[in-house]
Amino acid sequence: MRQDLQIGHQRGSTGLVDVLDRVLDKGLVVAGDIRVSLAEVELLTIRIRLILCSIDKAEEVGLDWWKHDQHFAPARNLVAEQNALLKQQVASLQKKVRELQPKRRTSSGRKQRNVR
Repeated sequence: MRQDLQIGHQRGSTGLVDVLDRVLDKGLVVAGDIRVSLAEVELLTIRIRLILCSIDKAEEVGLDWWKHDQHFAPARNLVAEQNALLKQQVASLQKKVRELQPKRRTSSGRKQRNVR
């Protein structure tokens, strides 16, 4: 009798594996809206979109947000570092431009820089 139970249990787990394989291969979409209104005035709307599929299937249908999301992308710190470097370069160039501007003479005869 124990053998029958074990065989039945194995069939059930195989069925679950088959269902998961099919869902991940084909994909599953669950969508819904929750709206909270008071006296016909909408106070809150929650839109729920759930897509369950494999990464390969998601890329096949054009979903690749994890590649560009700053929380998931491995190079997210690289962008911040590049931004800081560019800001330093711009500040350095602005300083050089100020130094190259011609100097004006004041009424006392002294040279004065153009200040902006």
